[in-house]
Amino acid sequence: MLLSVENMWVVYRKKGQVPVEAVRGVSFSVEAGASFGIVGESGCGKSSLAKTVIGLHKPAGGKITFEGVDTALMTAAEFRRYRRSVQMVFQDAVGSLNPRMTVRQTLEEVLRVHRLAAGNDIKVRVMELLDLVGLPHNLLNAYPREISGGQCQRVSIARCLALEPRLIIADEPVSALDVSVQARILNLLRTLRRDLNLAIILISHDLAVVRNLCDNVAVMSAGVFVETGTADEVIKTPQHDYTRALLEAVPDVGRALAGRA
Repeated sequence: MLLSVENMWVVYRKKGQVPVEAVRGVSFSVEAGASFGIVGESGCGKSSLAKTVIGLHKPAGGKITFEGVDTALMTAAEFRRYRRSVQMVFQDAVGSLNPRMTVRQTLEEVLRVHRLAAGNDIKVRVMELLDLVGLPHNLLNAYPREISGGQCQRVSIARCLALEPRLIIADEPVSALDVSVQARILNLLRTLRRDLNLAIILISHDLAVVRNLCDNVAVMSAGVFVETGTADEVIKTPQHDYTRALLEAVPDVGRALAGRA
């Protein structure tokens, strides 16, 4: 098993205020090369769960295991390798990029900081990364404000791929994009998963975004999973009222994605 999360609790505490339990006893696992969807409305705990998995928050309880090793027991060097192996794509693609850095500088910086390439090898690797995410080379000297939201998201994905991760957590990666661009970005993730044996955790507020990409789906509400199963099971025979309500709100992205597959 690549990643296992057991009985995860995430609690926010502020002095003089009642603690907020954002995630309450959640468990799931993801195999290498698999895709897992977490679906729920804003504020249900999806992003808190994701940020805890990548180490931005400390869990209040539970265990995260990566390739059989408890992350809480990792040495500093092991945890750095873990953070490289698990990367995150954020919702606000434009905001996640440095506005003062070109596409070239953004990707070169990752390679230099992590000592993944040097000299002319950096230029070669940057070109490879652009090819992986389907970006033309003439965007190398463009700034985030000069390219589209979909192109910015591809740059963000390329930046993650520079670290050669085993798992990418995509937190609402297409919610700020129009439907046709959503479909192309989701198809890109599906291609990368297949070609690189990349595991993906896809977080979304609607089931249409995950139904053609994810093997298994968990429906999250108020910090807990109210329903889990294969994507087909959850979508075709939903067991929980909340899941049925989400399905009723499904937009057209599913048909757009299916049409471009």
